[in-house]
This record gives sequence, structure tokens and C-alpha cells, in this order.
Amino acid sequence: MLNIADTLHRWCREQRPFALATVTGVTGSAPLPAGTSVAVDEEGTAVGSISGGCVEGAVYELCQQVLRHRMPAQRARFGYSDEDAFAVGLTCGGELDVLIQRIDPATRPHLATALTEAIHGRATAVAQVVDGPAHLLGGLLALHGDGSLSGTDLDTDISSAVTRYAQALLRAGRAGRAALGGAADTCPEYLTVLVHVASIRPRMLIFGAVDFAAALSQTGRLLGYQVTVCDARPVFATPTRFPHADEVVTDWPHRYLARTAVDARTAICVLTHEAKFDIPLLRQALALPVGYVGAMGSRRTHDERLRLLREARVPAEQLAALHSPIGLDLGAHTPEETAVSITAEIIAHTNGASGLPLSRRTGPIHRTAPHQHTNGPTRQHAANRATGHLPRSIRSGDGAARPAPPADTLAEAVNHPA
Repeated sequence: MLNIADTLHRWCREQRPFALATVTGVTGSAPLPAGTSVAVDEEGTAVGSISGGCVEGAVYELCQQVLRHRMPAQRARFGYSDEDAFAVGLTCGGELDVLIQRIDPATRPHLATALTEAIHGRATAVAQVVDGPAHLLGGLLALHGDGSLSGTDLDTDISSAVTRYAQALLRAGRAGRAALGGAADTCPEYLTVLVHVASIRPRMLIFGAVDFAAALSQTGRLLGYQVTVCDARPVFATPTRFPHADEVVTDWPHRYLARTAVDARTAICVLTHEAKFDIPLLRQALALPVGYVGAMGSRRTHDERLRLLREARVPAEQLAALHSPIGLDLGAHTPEETAVSITAEIIAHTNGASGLPLSRRTGPIHRTAPHQHTNGPTRQHAANRATGHLPRSIRSGDGAARPAPPADTLAEAVNHPA
């Protein structure tokens, strides 16, 4: 639902009832991920998309019915049929599970509060019951970055179970879905929860105030990163040269990195290709629990850089996490093309993708996003463990039950990856 947060926030502020249709599950090659929503108000105004156009008409009709007749939350499935593919709607071959529910802002002020946080760039999460007993279906819980709740449609025991899961996802900065319940000490009834997350923008730290950095800062911002450009030379590190950067810092790169905040979603791009800057910076960067570290330079520069890093006693497993020479092989020449090459590699690494042309791959085009990759297998394992289906009564998306550590262990794993 956060894909249409601006409009939903306005409708809530105007106390305008609306129907909300949300993708709650995706099978195969579906065009948009779980959590994407369409909304329709009482005047018939529609906003958003859940299928790129395939089934919008059918979903629009269902929204109008639920809204007009004040129906309880309804579930629907749209899939592919060999006999009548176009009538069914999803000619791409996937399946969508959709929840349609009526929202009355007057009775759910906590949703408006969460939407306000989201549109102002503050961390918040909305947990939505998408499967379970009829009286719980469509229930909403709003969780904020400080861990507080602004309201709930759920019972106290259920709210506690959902909150623990939502807190882990909010700290990790990713959405998720899990089945939980059936345990007297957590949640007495089985239900499935979809957590929508609006997190603080991930950071892209670009070191080296060069033309490539100007192009990369623009591409990074387009992808939703909070971009910082850092260089030790004040004559080059100016806001005028980098209008698309959120911040331009004049400092020695390794010194700035030592004092700034990073997390498992942070991308570090070293474009200086000068040893006096690169070696102390990379030595520090490769030891941090960040999502990506890449360095620009020729293959000769790369070989020399590795030699110097080994002399600086950087462990082999950290060196293996370095993306150098930076970027994918796109035949890039200009700064703009190089920026696309770099961001393409970051996207592929983040999603655990191959970077190959789709024409050379088999299987679904649209895949479920994996957990965030971090530098090093130990930190990656911790991130996966922290954002998986860990509460004691939670099940994985394939229905398999998994044991879990206590909630305090879960929170520690998210906040302090090993």
C-alpha cells in the first residue's frame, strides 16, 4: 500500500472511505511484488496498479463492490489458464493473491499516522492480516521507527506476536510475509501477516569528486539512495559540481567513513583510483557490515590495489567481497554509461541475480527478492537470520515450520550483524 501512500494519506486526511486491493502473494512470473496496492474511492477514482494492467479492470470492479456494499474483506486469485489466458488476465504466466478491503479512515486513525510518517521519509511499518479467521482478515497494526504503536485492529496477544516480526523487518528495512499463530503464549489463532515497510533511504557513499561521481550520484538518487560524495580536495568537492548529491563532504575518505553511519543496505563506491586514498578507505570499508563495496580502476590498478591491501593484512575473505573493477560489462565509456554499469551491478548483487541477459536465462523473470547481501558470509548469514521467519510460531513462505531464537536475540541480530 505504500506505493500509493501520497494519495491514501490525502484520502485519510479528508476522511474519505476507500477500497484497498493489495497483492498478498505472488507465484511465478508476476509483474509487481507483494504489498503493491490499488485503491478506489466512493467517487470511482482509482490510483495505483497491481499487475501492470493485466487484471486492473476485474480488481476495480471488486473494489467497487466491497466499498458500495460495505462488505467484509475479500480474497481473490488471478492466474493463467491455457484455455482462456486473456480472460483470466495474467498472460505473463504468474498468479496473484489479492486482498480487497474497505477502509474507513475515521475508524483507523493509526493508518493515517503511518502514512504521514511514510510520505515524510520516516521509518514506519504497517502490518496487515491477509489470511486467517474472517474477523481478523484485513486487520492493521501501525509500527513506528521508535518501536511505538499508534493503534491496532488486533487483539493484544496477536498484536504482540505481529509486532515482534514487524520490528525485525522495520530494522532491516525490508517488507515481508509470514504465517504465525497457534501457540498460547504468542497468538492463539493461525494467521498470515504482510508487513509493509517504509524505511529510511539506503545510503550510497561515493568517494572521489570526479565526473563519474557526478553521473553516479544522479543515477543513485534515481534509485532511491541518499547520496553522499566525499573527497579530501575542497576545490573539487563542491555542491555546485554535484547537484544531485544529498551531501557533499570535504574530508579524507577513510576518516569520513569512520565517523558516518552505515548499515547492510549501504553501497560504497570508490572512484578515486589513487592508492593514498583507496588503501586506507578500502581496508576500513571491507571490514564493515555494508551491502556493497566497489572500486574503480584498470585491471593493472586492481592488481596493484590487491597487492597493497594484502600487505595491509586485509583478510582474503574480505578481498573476495570487493567488486573491482567496478560495474558490469556493458561496454560503457561515458560517465553516464559507467554510472549505469555500476548501479546495474549494485542491483544484481543486492538481489542475488546473475546480471545475465534475460534471453540467456530460463525460469520466471520476476523473482521474489532475497535477503540483503552483505560483505562476507558471516554477516550475510546474520542478516538472513534476522529478517527471516523467526518468531517461535512463524512459518516460512513455503509453509515449513522453523525454530527461532528469543525476541531479544532477533533484535540483536538485526541491529548488530556479526
